[in-house]
Amino acid sequence: MPVLSLSQTVQAIASGERSAAEVLETCIARIEATDARVNAFTGTRFDAARAQAAQVDARRARGEALGPLAGVPFAVKNLFDIAGEVTLAGSKVNRSRPPATDDAVLVQRLQAAGAVLVGSLNMDEFAYGFTTENTHYGPTRNPHNLDCTAGGSSGGSGAAVAAGQVPLTLGSDTNGSIRVPSSFCGIWGLKPTFGRLSRRGSFPFVHSIDHLGPFADDLPGLALAYDALQGPDPLDPGCFATALEPTTGSLAQGVEGLRVGVLGGYFEAMATPAAREAVALAADALGAHTAVQRGVEWPDAAAARAAAFIVTASEGGQLHMDSLRTRAEDHEPLSVDRLIAGALQPAAWYVRAQRFRRRYRDQVNALFRDWDVLIAPATPLAAPAIGSEWVYINGQRLPCRPSIGLLTQPVSFSGCPVVTAPLWPGGTGGLPIGVQLIAAPWREDLVLRAGWALAQSGVAQVKETSL
Repeated sequence: MPVLSLSQTVQAIASGERSAAEVLETCIARIEATDARVNAFTGTRFDAARAQAAQVDARRARGEALGPLAGVPFAVKNLFDIAGEVTLAGSKVNRSRPPATDDAVLVQRLQAAGAVLVGSLNMDEFAYGFTTENTHYGPTRNPHNLDCTAGGSSGGSGAAVAAGQVPLTLGSDTNGSIRVPSSFCGIWGLKPTFGRLSRRGSFPFVHSIDHLGPFADDLPGLALAYDALQGPDPLDPGCFATALEPTTGSLAQGVEGLRVGVLGGYFEAMATPAAREAVALAADALGAHTAVQRGVEWPDAAAARAAAFIVTASEGGQLHMDSLRTRAEDHEPLSVDRLIAGALQPAAWYVRAQRFRRRYRDQVNALFRDWDVLIAPATPLAAPAIGSEWVYINGQRLPCRPSIGLLTQPVSFSGCPVVTAPLWPGGTGGLPIGVQLIAAPWREDLVLRAGWALAQSGVAQVKETSL
């Protein structure tokens, strides 16, 4: 039985063409057939998932109304709480923590919409990385080339969707951890506006930058999932949403009436020719043709990236101070030195970075007086090989792991919503490179509309792997 996309799954279960149990068993079979090679999952809960699927089928048999995601299998980055399980956050240190007593709010919301939870997914330890080369649980591999990284820190979330294991996953994005795996794995991802979705029940990394959001194997499904995740949360002081703002009904409008621009300057200089080709393909499909529309300048992008590094290191180091003092040897070797250095940063650096951020966000928001959607590469290049220490970007030899986030960090530091669309330019050995579709804060509807236009044009698409 073929694996269905998220939207196809919703339609097939609603119509009775497939049962939730049949859809789930197809996904379980796919996970069992592929995950020894991909290493996306760190834990599965197939028996509990079968019980959830049976409940969906029973409700349908009784003629009861089904939720908008009824029977859709999903999995979550292992920093989301799952009741009865230890929230690992990719670490060895957290293994000694007690199991979670409740599901994370976003897990609850997907299940309330009828989705079926099948397991938890690999990640960089404490979300500090761009490659999911996890020493404790092994690296997650790119389903399009198993020698390459799936990206990070939500690498398991990206790889599970790209491998056809599940059509929907949840991840987190502080400096690019949804957008990078989406780009490298060739799937759809959404980093909502900072503060849009509740973070309650997720293990934090950087409180002042962390976002949570979905990955999906088609754009309408991404919008469906996002709408199900929405809602105020008075118990989460970092959730600033006050009302539901559904997006699925506006997708068909596409980019009609929207002012679409292309980011130049920093976002062009720090992108390889293949990444620039991906942007050109998206720009042409969305009607950003004229010279005026190309080369929009994003303010202080390099400075914003530097400030994001300071805030990330400082907050991350402070959060893990106790275990760094007593159990440093149990931390991820790829990140422990950065956490220690962050904990030792002068407070004045952090204060200065946050002051800069306030001014910076005002400058970024001013861009959207003239533009509705801005296009930029999501990553400077296609997925590098696992273990790579260096990459080359326009003649510059740069350290691989931090440079993967060159184009995502300035955007997340502003808090703007972003859809990552999967494109397939030439010169990458058949690997994808995503593009960021960026809008003003609280305008997820616009980036989803632009994503739908790219999907309808055929320029953005999710491709099957040879697994």
